[in-house]
Amino acid sequence: MSKALKLAVFDVDGTLVDSRKIIHDAMDRAFARAGLGGIEYDRVRTIVGLELTEAVLRLAPVDYPAERVPELATFYKQAFVEMRAEDGFSEPLYEGARETVERLADAGWLLGVATGKARRGLDIVFGHHGLHRHFQTLQTVDHGVGKPHPRMVLDAMAETGAAPEETIVIGDTSFDMQMARAANASALGVSWGFHTVDEIQAGGAQSIVHDYPALDLALDAFGDALEARAA
Repeated sequence: MSKALKLAVFDVDGTLVDSRKIIHDAMDRAFARAGLGGIEYDRVRTIVGLELTEAVLRLAPVDYPAERVPELATFYKQAFVEMRAEDGFSEPLYEGARETVERLADAGWLLGVATGKARRGLDIVFGHHGLHRHFQTLQTVDHGVGKPHPRMVLDAMAETGAAPEETIVIGDTSFDMQMARAANASALGVSWGFHTVDEIQAGGAQSIVHDYPALDLALDAFGDALEARAA
C-alpha cells in the first residue's frame, strides 16, 4: 500500500505574512520618488503577487515612459531596503500561521512556497521567523516566470515528487488561484490578505477560508481524502 504525498504550496505576502502596510508604503515611496505623487493602497493591493516589473507596469500611468518602468521597480526595491533599516519595521506572521506550518510539517506534509518575492527577500523573512527548516521547496521569481503562470507550482511538484492531485495551493489573490488551476492543483483561497473574496473566487478558488483554524480544517480534509484514496 503506497502512502499519499501531501504538498501544500503557500503564498507568502498576504497569506503567511501580513505585509499589507509595508508593501503599500514601499510602493508609495517609489511612486513619490519617481515624481508620480504616491499611490493609494486600493490600487497597490491589486498587483501583489505579480513579478515586480509587471506589477509596477500595471500601476504606472498609461502615459508613463516604458523605458522608465525598470527604474520605478528599482525605486520600490530601494524603498523596501530603507524601510527594513528603520526603527519599528516588522513583517509579522498572521496569527496561527506558524502553528499551522509546524503542525503540517510534524504530520509529514511536504511544504512549499510560491511567491512573487525575490529569493533574497524571502530568505530575509523566513530567516527572521525561522521557517526555512519546514519547507522542502521555495519557488520565487528569480528563475522563471511569475504568477499567474503555473511554473512555480509545477517546479514545486517536480522538486518534491508530488502529483497535481496531491498538491494544494494556499493564497490570498486571484493570481494564486489561477496559478493553481493552471497546474491542475487544488486552489484554496484565504480572505485575510490583499484581494477580496469576490476577486479570489473569480480567480478560480475551489473554497475560501477566513482564518487559520478554518484553514487547518480544510487542509486536514484534503489530506484525509488523499489518504483514503491511497488506502
